[in-house]
Amino acid sequence: MQFVNKRAFCAVAGFLTTGMLLVGCGTQNSAGQKPPAGPPEVGVVTIQPQRVALTSELSGRTVPHLIAEVRPQISGLIRKRIFTEGSDVKAGQLLYQIDPASFEAAYASATATLARAEATLGSVRIKAQRYQELVMIKAVSQQDNDDAQAAHKLAEADAASARAAVETARINLAYTKVTAPISGRIGRSTVTDGALVTAGQPTVLATIQQLNSMYVDVTQSSSDLLKLKQNLANGLMKKDTTAAQARVKLLLEDGTPYPLPGTLKFSEVTVDQSTGSVTLRADFPNPKQVLLPGMFVRAVIEEGINEQAILVPQRGVTRNPKGEALAMVIGAEDKVEPRLIKVSRTVGDSWLVSDGLKPGDRVIVEGLQRARPGTQVKAVAFGAKPAVAPAGAAQPAAKK
Repeated sequence: MQFVNKRAFCAVAGFLTTGMLLVGCGTQNSAGQKPPAGPPEVGVVTIQPQRVALTSELSGRTVPHLIAEVRPQISGLIRKRIFTEGSDVKAGQLLYQIDPASFEAAYASATATLARAEATLGSVRIKAQRYQELVMIKAVSQQDNDDAQAAHKLAEADAASARAAVETARINLAYTKVTAPISGRIGRSTVTDGALVTAGQPTVLATIQQLNSMYVDVTQSSSDLLKLKQNLANGLMKKDTTAAQARVKLLLEDGTPYPLPGTLKFSEVTVDQSTGSVTLRADFPNPKQVLLPGMFVRAVIEEGINEQAILVPQRGVTRNPKGEALAMVIGAEDKVEPRLIKVSRTVGDSWLVSDGLKPGDRVIVEGLQRARPGTQVKAVAFGAKPAVAPAGAAQPAAKK
């Protein structure tokens, strides 16, 4: 009997111990369980129209303002080169001296011929005048008078021809001094002293380029030019009325911005059939001669101003499998809605949106991996710092 009671007592004690353990574990689990999580936070930007100056970046080459190829206008031997290669020369400065001996002789011969023609002209003129008077009194025949007048005119023609020959000889003699046609920087010489040159030869003696200002020729596709004109006509863009000419900025080949702005001079009136592009020319001052002819540059041309531009950061725009631009927008009840948009170009680090968004739309730009279509999210202004609990704040006590 005592043995049975002892076994019953042990069974009751074990049951009570197991129950207490189960109650303790249940209490601990309910106390340590985390509350259900709220909607995920996403960073958004609120679309607001803004005034944006639209530009186009086009590639091109620099072209000197003035360029002159120095060629001989007579044939002869180069006696001496006067200039220093790579130096600045002035218009009219002597560059080469061609041997003038034969041209001096030709000039002297032409001068002598002119003197003889003028002497003959004087004698014939006096005779013609006398015959003109004598024929009136029938002292000479009409035929003799006609011959005297014809001889006078022939002598005048010979004198005029002699004067032209003298002028030609003088010009050729002056051409023995090859001078600079323009002011600028002269390059290397292709001939040396003693070289034989000919009039109108294809090889230039030297090239002079004016570098104090520089043209930049860039190309723009004709389709972009038509689109620009349509936007201006439709009022989507406006010309900058504060500037008489469109302003142009320049980026050098290494990406360095050129410090001085330029102006757009003109647009070519003919489309290149092989490339379908139009040439634009801009003018840049070049006082320090940083720009050299033939440099590859990129010109940033101001096309116009959009007064109501819709810009979206590029990080907030993705592409669907069809390649269409897609933005995630927070709609009613703070739920994510995918929105197809049309983008026309980049402006800095943003896309210029032409269709699909309107002022006041909230576009998700951060936390896109948590923003699934149809899910509810918590919108936080992009760039805002998350709220942090102050140090030492009391923590809620766990339930016992």
